[in-house]
Amino acid sequence: MIAKATASKRPTVRDQQTLGRTAAWLAKQVEIGLASADLSLPQYRVLGLLDDSPAVSSDLAERLAVRPPSVTAVVDGLVIRGLVERRHVVADRRLVDHVLTGSGRRALDTADAAVTCRLREIAGSLDDEGETDRAFDGLLAWRKAFGAYHRARRASR
Repeated sequence: MIAKATASKRPTVRDQQTLGRTAAWLAKQVEIGLASADLSLPQYRVLGLLDDSPAVSSDLAERLAVRPPSVTAVVDGLVIRGLVERRHVVADRRLVDHVLTGSGRRALDTADAAVTCRLREIAGSLDDEGETDRAFDGLLAWRKAFGAYHRARRASR
């Protein structure tokens, strides 16, 4: 159930039932946008996380909610393309950090622009510019929610 209703109206049961479906459709539109940037959704997710900070495989796997072998397969492809680099962690040489390269930064910027363009095209179909803005505000709120969720999980360990 949705904990807080918007100021304009309370979500209906039908609205609540379609949230997951809407998220799935949105993910597909992101994939369509990424096609022009020659990145898959898993690659984009890894690059986006590495933009925040370098990470070891186990941290990437946890943040991506996948098993470590899945991360290795995606990262291997990004390393081959020169978008990610593996570096030993200075404090513990047994660990390997994954770092976004300059090419990776440019690829991520291109992908971000392509996805934003695709989402603007869709949201721009709404009749009201305020409604279009609210659609993007909702995505930004989800970004904050994900950050808060991961910080809380880390703090509870």
